[in-house]
Amino acid sequence: MNKLSMTNGILTSPVKNKVEVTYISRNGLVLLVGDKEYYLSYEKFPWFKKATVDNVFDVRLLGKNRIRWEALDVDLNLSIITNPDAYPLMAE
Repeated sequence: MNKLSMTNGILTSPVKNKVEVTYISRNGLVLLVGDKEYYLSYEKFPWFKKATVDNVFDVRLLGKNRIRWEALDVDLNLSIITNPDAYPLMAE
């Protein structure tokens, strides 16, 4: 049976509103947003390279496409993740 929750009279699936880091390697991490995976290399997303595992796993989805790592003070949206070359790094 599919689990659904009622929010403001609208049925929403918890899977579609879910974000989590599913894998961390020497070169990057894999982020699951809803039912789609994204690879974030440390070369393109350097904020995660020296972060603790706990801080990398502490991720939240805000709205439909904003992703926040509070302890790292990192905010990304899916546009940046899918096309990082279009957005220059502002800090490392």
